[in-house]
Amino acid sequence: MDEQTTDSRVTDGLTPAELADLEVWREKVRGTNISDKTLLATDYLNHFNEIVMLIEMVPDMPDMLEECRLWQPKTYQEHFRDSGFSDKALAIEAYEHVPPKFRKPFEDTIAQMTQVVGRTLERIGNDVHGGDPDRLREDCRQSVEIIHRIIQVANGIIHGTAHVMEQAEIDQYLGTD
Repeated sequence: MDEQTTDSRVTDGLTPAELADLEVWREKVRGTNISDKTLLATDYLNHFNEIVMLIEMVPDMPDMLEECRLWQPKTYQEHFRDSGFSDKALAIEAYEHVPPKFRKPFEDTIAQMTQVVGRTLERIGNDVHGGDPDRLREDCRQSVEIIHRIIQVANGIIHGTAHVMEQAEIDQYLGTD
């Protein structure tokens, strides 16, 4: 797919004001690790990769559950404010200019991921206290799998694909359907 086609997919549906704002901000972020398509940065996903790595350790080191419980979700802006990301001030400022066609699905996806992480910590906490290492291992595996899938969706949005996971799929994992 050529750049013109990719660009039109990114800009389709934007109002003239949104398009003008995006063009200004594209220039500001060009040459940084912030997407010039969406004005979002993949560095934010490292916050969720951190909890994934901790969850992966729990089956072999159940004491890591306490470390998992210390992890707290952060907003996009909080993550960058606390990070060593070289363009963190620009990432925070650019977030206010992310076109709604990307910002809404991105925020919805992050909310889903935060919900899944919370439910995961409850579930594996029960497993650790229940003393069933096989169930703990399986719950950690399933949880990591779905969190990875949501991270992939968020990554796609950051790179210009406005797709989210179906809420029914998340609800099935959460046991709320």
